[in-house]
Amino acid sequence: MSTDGRTLLQPAYVLHRKPYRDTSLLLEAFSPEYGRIGLVARGARSRRSTLQALLQPFQPLLLSWSGRGELHTLTAAEADGTATKPHGDALINGFYVNELLMRLLPRDDPHPGLYVSYRQALSRLSQGDDHEWSLRLFERDLLQELGYGLQLTHEGGSAHPLRPERHYCYHAEYGPQAVVGESPDCLAVSGATLLALATGEPAGESCRREAKRLMRAILGHYLGPRPLASRALFQARHAYSKRTEPTVDDEE
Repeated sequence: MSTDGRTLLQPAYVLHRKPYRDTSLLLEAFSPEYGRIGLVARGARSRRSTLQALLQPFQPLLLSWSGRGELHTLTAAEADGTATKPHGDALINGFYVNELLMRLLPRDDPHPGLYVSYRQALSRLSQGDDHEWSLRLFERDLLQELGYGLQLTHEGGSAHPLRPERHYCYHAEYGPQAVVGESPDCLAVSGATLLALATGEPAGESCRREAKRLMRAILGHYLGPRPLASRALFQARHAYSKRTEPTVDDEE
């Protein structure tokens, strides 16, 4: 709730943080009622402050702040339950989800439904559920909430239902079109993949690969040319893992 220019005890997550001046933190937080907000946590990095340990990504929080404009001043913070922090690859996937929100969600644009999807995604990642499919469902929900929802049940511009056995060219602006002849610029995807995304039901390996390629292309359309830092981090982690894997001689 807000009173006299102050906002009190709002559920929120920290999406990103960085040092600010000598002892403060600059935060980007996500709240269901206020959307993405910029906050200055004054003195949070001082030796006496307990805020630096609390203001971490993936920790559910209750935040209070004051002020108007682009940056608000954090006035209080407390934990709102136990953190569901993912680990390993799931942690990088969590940073990927946060980065998508940072890049695509405008400030001060509330999306309560997206906040629910975000919490669900963090829960699935922390519990070790199907990470890849969890990401696809969050990407689907994010696009829907931002007004870029995918057409997943019918051909674009028509009432023709998608058929699982058919292949379609997916166009970001108007959806899937049945493949007719050669089409070198076609983003090909099966009806089965689109219908799996629509229902959220786990899909087979072929559908998963198609769904990943589809989402990367559609998100890239809105993200622009600047690469995602979390994607580079994931690639670096796996490149390092391959370099440090024992050879047959090492195992012997």
